[in-house]
Amino acid sequence: MASSCCFPDIWAWIHNLPPTPQWRGKSLSISLCPSGSTQPSLNFSIINNLQSPYISFAIFADFKLPVSLWSSKPFELSTRTSDVVDEGIISSLFRNFITDILNYGLCKSTSFLRIPPINTIGNFKDIFNLSFLTLTLFICIYEAPHELRPGCLNTLKNQLTSPQSREASKLLMRLLGSNIEEQWMRALNLAITNWVIELQESNNPLVISSPLFSYAISTAGLWKVQLYCPVIAMKVENSSNASGDERLNFSLKYHQLEGVIQFAYKVVVQDKWVDVMVNTDNIRCDVIRLVSETLMAERGVGASEKHFPSRISLQLTPTFQASVLSVSVGKSSQNPTHEIGMERTIEGTFDPPNHFGLNVATAESMTRTLKPWQFEQSVIGDTANLNWYLHDSTDGREVFSSRPSKVSLAQPKAWFKNRYSNAHRPFTKEGGVIFAGDQYGESVWWKMNRGAIGKTMEWEIRGKIWLTYWPNKHRTSYNDTRRLEFREILNLHI
Repeated sequence: MASSCCFPDIWAWIHNLPPTPQWRGKSLSISLCPSGSTQPSLNFSIINNLQSPYISFAIFADFKLPVSLWSSKPFELSTRTSDVVDEGIISSLFRNFITDILNYGLCKSTSFLRIPPINTIGNFKDIFNLSFLTLTLFICIYEAPHELRPGCLNTLKNQLTSPQSREASKLLMRLLGSNIEEQWMRALNLAITNWVIELQESNNPLVISSPLFSYAISTAGLWKVQLYCPVIAMKVENSSNASGDERLNFSLKYHQLEGVIQFAYKVVVQDKWVDVMVNTDNIRCDVIRLVSETLMAERGVGASEKHFPSRISLQLTPTFQASVLSVSVGKSSQNPTHEIGMERTIEGTFDPPNHFGLNVATAESMTRTLKPWQFEQSVIGDTANLNWYLHDSTDGREVFSSRPSKVSLAQPKAWFKNRYSNAHRPFTKEGGVIFAGDQYGESVWWKMNRGAIGKTMEWEIRGKIWLTYWPNKHRTSYNDTRRLEFREILNLHI
């Protein structure tokens, strides 16, 4: 079994390769996940085709007869430099890593992939190493023999969740752009989902930090947090008995949460203090399937059986509070509106002519409509709390902490039935939610003393997002709620 040592610096290894005439054979290799003497290792090789001016790279399992798991495109050796691998090959190899990773996902389009000259990219070494590390994870999950998988995957997981890799991930996502970022994260979380399912089936649960990936941006009057997490990696908050419906389980597992949290901020210098005002710009949460709609229909119960956002909780806190004089919040949304209506009907029928009599029946029905989402603000110390709650429109209960009643499960017109298509749905047709500033635009503002002027201050954002599953079209009594937690630091120059 592979040890949990650090993953090698592939960038440094490539740049320290000796000239090809000094090679003892046609290839040079480095071990990616060293193993004990009785187990094979996972190796990375550069191969020189002696009959042509081309080199290629490969990942293989080092058995007595090596097993190739991945190979790159061939790259032409440069005649302008004595280095085996020049800048052009590095750039092409990096693109090769990216496209091969995306090819494991549902979307394989690279039309938005634009990579500038690598000598203009800051910290490109870390970005390059991370892309290769991620590719190696995919190769281990999808291609590696059973003997290699447990130890190598554990090593790769530890390396990918390290602080250095998380910082490199942020740089890589900004380099790729939002469209490729979405494809990248969906491919990655599909691989993670497959791995977790495999471990669950062998009664060997995997502990994953949640969220799997998040990052924050502070720029141009905007704070933004982006996060991704497969549903299978979220913590279970409450659940009914485990579902024995394998098709339903397939549909529920192969989705991921994608979240975007955006705040607009403004600094106003007054005569005796400084106001820092923060407004909700956009809160978006979507539950996105990770496999094709066709596969969902074949092995699952369709893409419409999935979790939905049921609560979002955010806390904003200035980390250096000596400069804070006060904090104020705007009003919360109004209490849920109640619309009560009563309808009485009378039905009458005459018996046939040869019978004498009149049958009369009366019926009475009552309807009540509740506002599905409620927004609340509060303050604890210098922390502003923002909360969005989804309520069951039939009884007003908070959805994230309750379960549907047996009566409501039998009602075909309950709000959570056909919840992505009915006219009064509390979600978008794709199953997500969007809270915009025009609806939740009340400000939070901190009053600071003037000693804060000229300083860059940190604000901590902590958040929790709850996803709930209640049956949509599928007939089942299964339900559960899962929770994601995250923490990021946002910067603001006073």
